[in-house]
Amino acid sequence: MEQSIHRDPALFYWILFPITVVMILTGVLRHYATILLASTPKKQELPAVREQRSLIRGINLRNNAHTISPTSFAARKSYMISAYKEGAFLKDPHNRGKAAANPMTDPAAMEGMMGMMKGNMAMMVPQTLIMGWINAFFAGYVIMKLPFPLTLRFKSMLQSGVATRDLDVRWVSSLSWYFLNLFGLQSVFIFILGNDNAANQMAQQVSQMNPGAGVNMFQPGQDPDKVFQSEAENLEVLEHEYILKGVEQRLLDSIQL
Repeated sequence: MEQSIHRDPALFYWILFPITVVMILTGVLRHYATILLASTPKKQELPAVREQRSLIRGINLRNNAHTISPTSFAARKSYMISAYKEGAFLKDPHNRGKAAANPMTDPAAMEGMMGMMKGNMAMMVPQTLIMGWINAFFAGYVIMKLPFPLTLRFKSMLQSGVATRDLDVRWVSSLSWYFLNLFGLQSVFIFILGNDNAANQMAQQVSQMNPGAGVNMFQPGQDPDKVFQSEAENLEVLEHEYILKGVEQRLLDSIQL
């Protein structure tokens, strides 16, 4: 027998709808707040850009070695290994072999940390206020029922704040609806703000886990010379296999009648 609960229809207008609207507006405000708090990226010096691009070049050579001939690969491999071992691409060759500088004294690293702290503030402060608002006014309400069956594993996720073991798992509490909106409004934010937006909670967390992705190949406190030496070893042990080796014979074998 299907479980039914007599609910006030006004719950939709006074709980479910307000929570959804507030979450969307909060995401939009977070997006523009992140833009306002973001510092203008400084232009990197030519030696620093050369150092990073040289490492990318070696990685690309290793990943795409099968697309070039053995002669071309051998020439590129020899040049990159020799340059890596000699430190030809280092931004500061005179600091080679010395201990890495303390990242806390690096202005660029400190600026990155400050940017991450600003992002955390823009993310945590609104969510803390919304959580307090929901717990104060909407705690313990069951606001909707899902139209499809679910297993009991979803009970703790969909019925947060409702301590009732006999309640059907398809019923959703107000607190759970908040969490579902928190992680499930990415499509709405893409529609409103575009693909490159700062409103999504999950995207914010991923970007903060790796804030230097795509900007700096070397993490704060990392010795570039050791990274180059490691990449040189990777190139040395790489076995080259040309993708077009014997392609003529393979083509003839494939069209034989």
